[in-house]
Amino acid sequence: MIGYDEALAHILREAKPLPVVPRTPVPGQVLAEPVHSREDLPPFDNSAMDGFALRVGDAGIAAGAEFEVLGAQAAGDERVSAPAGAWEIMTGARIPDGLDAVIPVEQVEVLARDDDGKPARIRLQAEVPRGQHVRRHGEDVRKGDRFLAAGTRLDAPQLMLLAALGVSLVDVRAAPRVALINTGRELVDDPARPLASGEIRNSNGPYLAQRVEQAGAELVLRQTVSDEVDAFFIAMEEARSAGAELVLSTGAVSMGRYDFIPDALRKLGATIHFHKVAIRPGKPLLFATLPNGALFFGLPGNPASSAVGLRFFVEPALRAMLGLAPERALRLPLRGGRRAHHALRVFLKARVELDAHGRLWAQALPGQESFRIAPLAQANAWVVIDGSAGDLPEGAPVEVCGPGHLLGLTLEGVQP
Repeated sequence: MIGYDEALAHILREAKPLPVVPRTPVPGQVLAEPVHSREDLPPFDNSAMDGFALRVGDAGIAAGAEFEVLGAQAAGDERVSAPAGAWEIMTGARIPDGLDAVIPVEQVEVLARDDDGKPARIRLQAEVPRGQHVRRHGEDVRKGDRFLAAGTRLDAPQLMLLAALGVSLVDVRAAPRVALINTGRELVDDPARPLASGEIRNSNGPYLAQRVEQAGAELVLRQTVSDEVDAFFIAMEEARSAGAELVLSTGAVSMGRYDFIPDALRKLGATIHFHKVAIRPGKPLLFATLPNGALFFGLPGNPASSAVGLRFFVEPALRAMLGLAPERALRLPLRGGRRAHHALRVFLKARVELDAHGRLWAQALPGQESFRIAPLAQANAWVVIDGSAGDLPEGAPVEVCGPGHLLGLTLEGVQP
């Protein structure tokens, strides 16, 4: 049995960054190269308000000034020149050349209208300084700016920015291809099927599949197999054919009669780097490399053990394959304290919450047994305590990690 830090070092030595490929931007991709803008954003000076565009100069114009309305400019209209007068203008419309400020329609008195009912003469009801309500070209992003750094994970805001700047291809790390194999003749995948005696529903499969994809990987195979070596070998061959660069299994890695995976991997020619880590839950975890270079993680079958194995062993490997730097955990005060029970590094289902003074606290939830799923659904974080920590009083700083490596610790579900 080895310690967590040593186990993680083994994993990171084997997990190599994947090739850089040009791709159409989609959520979950990780940029391998920085992105520079080929144009200004906004691309032209435009109005931030519905109102009237004016030429006011450095001194501005005082309330009470009157102007003839010489034209109108709507969003999408082409470039025009207007050295004098007022132009009715809509939000987002290009500012006519020669004008330098906008007064909102609410601050204007219409003195006359033309035959079509459009404003023909106006009086200002407020002072107008130069540049008021004008969005300058390049004010958001300038041409040539690096606006997204390498290592950025693309999500909705990044996709919005790429779309606004007309970026159709980005250089990203290829998504790690992952195969998921759940072992156990007791497992039932169909949620509508009544359970026979001794059967349980496969809860690890949906959980791990979702987390793998949220971590930026592509799930290329998902199978449930019985506790038979031949069935496992068939699934492993299908994983190889699917191009899996990381294979993830659950169950059959402990010391029981049906825990066949370590011997099966040896028969396949795999190199087992470690089997058993000084952690709780999830101590029987196994890590190996297959003959074709693919990584293999054998996670214990209990739900919390599988969740810990994915979060703190598999996801660091995926992060390295995506070219991302190691994660940095938060440190928050522990509510309620904790008595030391053993010398293992423990991963606790936890909640991060705000107190009445706006301070964040981490609290371990009841029900830390590895078979319990309900506390996992209530948790919004993990509290990690090293085996050497001893007893921890109320308020002791502890390491706190979010529910997923690439998700980080979010405040979703944080309650005062």
